[in-house]
Amino acid sequence: MLRKTAGYFALAIANIRSNLFHTLLSVLGIVIGVAALVSVLSLIDGMENLAREQISSTTSLNAITIQSNQHKQVNEVRIRRDTFHVVTYAQFKRLADTLSKPAEGVYRTSLSGEANFGEKQVGVYAWAGATPIRTSDTARYTGSIYQITDVEQKRNVVVVNETFAKLTGEADHLIGKTIQFENRDLEVIGIVPEPKVKSPQIYFPITLLSEVELRAHPPMVYFDVKRTEDIIPLKSEIKNWLEKEFGQAEENFTIQTNDFRIDQATKAFLVFRVIMGLIVGISVLVGGIGVMNVLLISVTERTAEIGIRKAMGASRQDIVFLFLSESITVSAFGSLLGLVIGVLGTMLIIPIVRAITEVPFQAAYTWNTFIVISIISVLVGIIFGTYPAIRASRLNPVDAIRHE
Repeated sequence: MLRKTAGYFALAIANIRSNLFHTLLSVLGIVIGVAALVSVLSLIDGMENLAREQISSTTSLNAITIQSNQHKQVNEVRIRRDTFHVVTYAQFKRLADTLSKPAEGVYRTSLSGEANFGEKQVGVYAWAGATPIRTSDTARYTGSIYQITDVEQKRNVVVVNETFAKLTGEADHLIGKTIQFENRDLEVIGIVPEPKVKSPQIYFPITLLSEVELRAHPPMVYFDVKRTEDIIPLKSEIKNWLEKEFGQAEENFTIQTNDFRIDQATKAFLVFRVIMGLIVGISVLVGGIGVMNVLLISVTERTAEIGIRKAMGASRQDIVFLFLSESITVSAFGSLLGLVIGVLGTMLIIPIVRAITEVPFQAAYTWNTFIVISIISVLVGIIFGTYPAIRASRLNPVDAIRHE
């Protein structure tokens, strides 16, 4: 059986080589479709990996996150609330003091705007927090970072990253100088190493923000729980505290753990992956129709050959398998070529995306992508090769020989 199957594919390859131009035209749609599919899936997988890394890097896997519910559902429409509750710094400290299990609290928000240094204006991403900045590369600190006392005393201090310092043109002499941000004069006390996202960033105590600014940029509160087994009881304690402090905790706040956030991100990317896959799959469908048309032409051109094979004892099944082998081979060749072009195309796209977005983005090539491409190549060959193969098998050998 294996020898017979190998014979079918050997004949298929010989026929393809004898009609190479027709074959290349027929697989063009499959090549384009598979290349696009590989690029889309690898880019989406890369985006998902980046999202997971961002979630894990901004909050610990053992984190419990509290976020203000700024929107509500009205007749299945999501609209912004006129008023909503925000956890203040004083409330954050009280909540942290009531927890019965060890957990490190973090209270921060983010905003963007223009920072002025002399006559220079730099667009920045600002982090306002109640806790000192964390970075693994402490050896490259210049100056210092703000501390809890700076937060408590509402000191007008700021820490900048290296990118911001370089853009001012005063990287070596910036500490002790003043920058303006959101109508505040902030003294630069330190420069921190480059973060993963290489954009201008600044960091200052969250207590400098007014109540109006906090409502415009609601802070995120999270607690990094020391022991995994304490996550569930602490989440319950936080919910009870919010209920007492604000009432209707579930309506006013969303309390999440990181596994929930990662699960939600995974589901979102799955939907995106399916939708994009279906859209790109249209190209593969068009390619399959092209393969079928070329095979139908091949059946017409090889009518006499089919008649001779049947006269020499070839069964209907043999003719079907012969043309199916040819269809699968053509589809596999187109899929392999599309796979190579898709990988190379993605390698060219990634540097452009990284240059534009300044995000450390990487495509991800998974076994799932290669398995999907393999299945597609076989299915396209079988589905679009079946009709031409059956049509060839039904030819009358006498009429077929006379066709010549």
